[in-house]
Amino acid sequence: MSQQTAHRGGAVWALVITSVAGFMAALDNLVVTTALPSIREDLGGALHDLEWTVSAYTLTFAVLLMFGAALGDRFGRRRLFLAGLTVFTGASAAAALAPGIDSLIAARAVQGAGAAVMMPLTLTLLTAAVPAAKRGMAYGIWGAVNGLAVASGPLVGGTLTEHISWQWIFWLNVPLGLALLPLARLRLAESHGTGAPLDLPGTLLASGGLFGIVYGLVRGPVDGWTGGLVLTGLFAGTALLTGFVLYSTRAKNPMLPMRLFRSRAFAGINAASLLMFLGMFGSIFLLSQYMQGVLGYSPTEAGLRMLPWTGMPMLVAPIAGILADRVGGRPVVAAGLFLQALGLGYMAVVATADASYAAQLPALIISGIGMALFFAPASHLVMSSVRPQEQGIASGANNALREVGGALGIAVMASIFAAQGGYETGQTFVDGMRPALVTGSAVVALAGVAALLIPTRRRTERQPAPGEPAPVLETAAR
Repeated sequence: MSQQTAHRGGAVWALVITSVAGFMAALDNLVVTTALPSIREDLGGALHDLEWTVSAYTLTFAVLLMFGAALGDRFGRRRLFLAGLTVFTGASAAAALAPGIDSLIAARAVQGAGAAVMMPLTLTLLTAAVPAAKRGMAYGIWGAVNGLAVASGPLVGGTLTEHISWQWIFWLNVPLGLALLPLARLRLAESHGTGAPLDLPGTLLASGGLFGIVYGLVRGPVDGWTGGLVLTGLFAGTALLTGFVLYSTRAKNPMLPMRLFRSRAFAGINAASLLMFLGMFGSIFLLSQYMQGVLGYSPTEAGLRMLPWTGMPMLVAPIAGILADRVGGRPVVAAGLFLQALGLGYMAVVATADASYAAQLPALIISGIGMALFFAPASHLVMSSVRPQEQGIASGANNALREVGGALGIAVMASIFAAQGGYETGQTFVDGMRPALVTGSAVVALAGVAALLIPTRRRTERQPAPGEPAPVLETAAR
């Protein structure tokens, strides 16, 4: 990176730009859920069409994340970030203007593709702009904003739909995107990865495998787990991902070097991230419905009552980032995961068909603190577990695993819910939700165990001999 280019970058600007961009991409995962009845009233469509307005985004986002990161490493991270942001913003406008359900689904798929290019590069660009000593705090703020987006998606979607119109859940992205584009062009520094050529066979294997698995997970609760397309997607996706792993162990310049997983830091934080999103996404999916369908709150009222959980990252995550700089990321991440597990378990105990808000409040606060403690140090652990030129693909891989975890969480929770309860009455809903929340709590606790496997100290690095591959950092506690 040239001195002139580096001078144009600024830590504060990079933090603002990448945090807002990450917020936009993360928000659109769940923002549509509470708007589905209004969309159906305006645009028509069967139930499976409405579900695809959510699934189309999830699919393209998860499938293309690693490919988007690889494109940024090869052709310039700022350049591809701008391209992804442009696609995302344009597709958001197209979704708001959609005349029918089919065009809305298509726009959502394009939106997900833009987000897949943009999202993994936010962390890489932020890392390049912020001095190492300040990254914990920067990751804390970035993590707080992204955590808030994930958790507040149903609230934002419900509030805009209730008080304005469902189109505004998409129009919201347009002024933000238009404001970020010139700022990113002028204020972000350009950087590249290793400069290796694109790994087309690896890209096809990984993208096809992720598509099959995510498709199966998304459609399983709707079409049935024994459905032909669901089973085909799951088995074919697993086979393709197995082929991707085998290919990547032998390829000269693989898209995702399998040697990265020899690092306990990289393997541990990715396992923890997948399990955390599995437990959290599924829980939010059910709890937002519980607040509205069982306790009778409007979308806005439900969102406000969930603020002790969803809003806590804005208060705690920056502190968590600073704390991770001082004591290391592993204990902070593990503590956050165990607190999140405790909060979900507490909610499973106190949830009833007529539970008071006071009874739920401790669970929401504990869960919020836990989520906040996870997001910031987890990002730091991912980025510090690999070499600088590999940070783009590391971010893409971590985000892809989070998306798969989220899709798996909703599928698992929905299946447990359907097996144990249903929507007939408030009590049957609670009967189904309780075992699902217990499962979510156990999965997040397992994520805490995975975080404890991360090493606490950085191994001494040595320079590689000529022709020897550079070493992977076996680290990331700090």
